[in-house]
Formats: sequence, C-alpha cells, structure tokens
Amino acid sequence: MIMISRETLKQIVMMKYLSDDMLDELVPITELLQYDEKEFIFHQGDKADRYYFVLQGKVLLEQRISPAITISLSAVKPGYSVGWSAMLDEAEEYYSSDAICAEPTQLLSFRADKLKALFEKDYHLGYIMSRRLLHVVKKRYDIRTEQFLKVIRHHPDIGNLLQQENSDT
Repeated sequence: MIMISRETLKQIVMMKYLSDDMLDELVPITELLQYDEKEFIFHQGDKADRYYFVLQGKVLLEQRISPAITISLSAVKPGYSVGWSAMLDEAEEYYSSDAICAEPTQLLSFRADKLKALFEKDYHLGYIMSRRLLHVVKKRYDIRTEQFLKVIRHHPDIGNLLQQENSDT
C-alpha cells in the first residue's frame, strides 16, 4: 500500500481547514485507490463503508430512474468528496447514487469505521470535518433544488399555469 503524505491530503479542499497534527492523524488511515474510465466506485444501495476524495480525474454521481434512463446529478472534480453517506449513522449507511469515473481517477479513501473512530478520539478534528461536510451537503442540495425548479418551470403544464397566473394579475 502506498503511504499518503500530509502534502497530498492538503490537495483536498476539506483538509485545508485542518492543522498539520490533524492531517498526521489521517495519514495512516488514508488509502489511495485507482479507477479506470467508466469504472464504478459504488452503486446506489451499496453499503456505504468508505468516504472518498477525488485526487485526480472526475467522478459522476448518477441515479437510474428507469432501465433506459440515467440522470447525472453532479460531476465531482479533484479536491472534493463523494460517498458522504458513509458518514451517517449505521442504519442509513447506503449510497444514494452511483459513482462512476468519467476518466481515469485517483481517490483518497477512508474506511468509515476508522474515520468515525478517529472523530470519536479527536472531537475537534471530527467537528471541523463534519462542519466542512455540511458545506458540501448544502451546496449539492442547493444545486439539485435549482435543477428541480428549472425542470418544473419548463414543464408544459406548469408553464401554462404560470402563464395563466400572470395573465390574471
């Protein structure tokens, strides 16, 4: 297994908020994983046992809504994370989408049990990481809300209702 350095961890946006001592705590539990283009990292419904950070490449988050239709939810670039479902309580530890590599990709990976144990040991580290994770969740929620509203605004039936409402005023 390749040993990850503190400097490598600093390439991750979330890790920039951590002290060198905190990064040193993460180094021994960090794994470097390689994936090929079109290779799945995880599938929707899989047990969420790892939290990933894109070091190089790009990861697409997708959901299949029918056998013939897949919706792309997000493209995650270097420095950002995927698989944050692994950080939830055990009863909810299932990935909510597919993660597939859009190109050859290197990921930093943390086993959820090891990362949670470290957070229990070092509350300050856990607090900072959790707070940064909330920023990721909020940003993705905002993007998906805007996507949803855009679809609604452009739906023909809703468009007719909006036009009717505007003509009534």
